[in-house]
Amino acid sequence: MRGDGDGWVVDPDGSRYWGRNGAAGLLLRAPLSDGSTGILLQHRAVWSHQGGTWGLPGGARDSHESAIDTAIREADEEAGIGDSALRVVAAIVTHQAPSGWTYTTVIAEVDQPVDTVANFESAELRWVREDDISELPLHPGFENAWPMLQERINALDPRS
Repeated sequence: MRGDGDGWVVDPDGSRYWGRNGAAGLLLRAPLSDGSTGILLQHRAVWSHQGGTWGLPGGARDSHESAIDTAIREADEEAGIGDSALRVVAAIVTHQAPSGWTYTTVIAEVDQPVDTVANFESAELRWVREDDISELPLHPGFENAWPMLQERINALDPRS
């Protein structure tokens, strides 16, 4: 049933996580015109959880969805990527809470940066050079996962 994942999970220490069945986000990569690789980032709306920070389009996983399906659906809802010809190259659990809640980062690639359309959850969407990501005020979960994701990208990427 669509939308059955919306809701908070609360750990014994009071930490709250969005997505009753976990959550997932899309790390979408594309070659940029300067020869570097960019990642599509979302500047989260100020009113949202961890608002004002930069992270990946993503959100709550519904009970019938895989993490990959969730990440692609959420990226379409939040960034309007539509049916872009993306290639999924990895799906990695980048956070697991004591309650069992997980966040899965789905790494995918496109041949060129796709046009985006921000919804109300985004203050801005931007293709950011991979080397410049750490300079932004990142969502804490993404900031913690970024070093591991960089290692995985380097292992997958023949351009590195």
